[in-house]
Amino acid sequence: MRNIAQIIIHCSATKEGKDFDVKNIRDWHVNGNGWSDIGYHYVIKLDGTIQKGRPENKIGAHAKGNNRYSIGICYVGGLDINGKSKDTRTEKQKESLIKLIKEIKENHKEATVYGHNDFSSKDCPCFNAKKEYEKL
Repeated sequence: MRNIAQIIIHCSATKEGKDFDVKNIRDWHVNGNGWSDIGYHYVIKLDGTIQKGRPENKIGAHAKGNNRYSIGICYVGGLDINGKSKDTRTEKQKESLIKLIKEIKENHKEATVYGHNDFSSKDCPCFNAKKEYEKL
């Protein structure tokens, strides 16, 4: 098992209300980026369904320089209908994020939650994940 110090939250940078899933994102990462697999360990669909991506025991490809000791979670959305950054999480996605973070922390008690924007100049995940989940 990898030593996990960080849980990093991402958005898919897709327009609100447009549903995508782990298969779509895997295709973007494999065929678009030439990666071996999807970069995230989990994807959360609009209806709150949690889908497994890259296995947790494999290093992700989601936050350059921080992949070795992290687990990446991506919620579908992050852009308004005009393509501008926006927290588009549905209530079901918010519930699933909390549930999944708690489950991960059961095995990795010392892991801290961050947003991708804590390590990058990107807006992703379009909300302050570190502050929102600091008490989990």
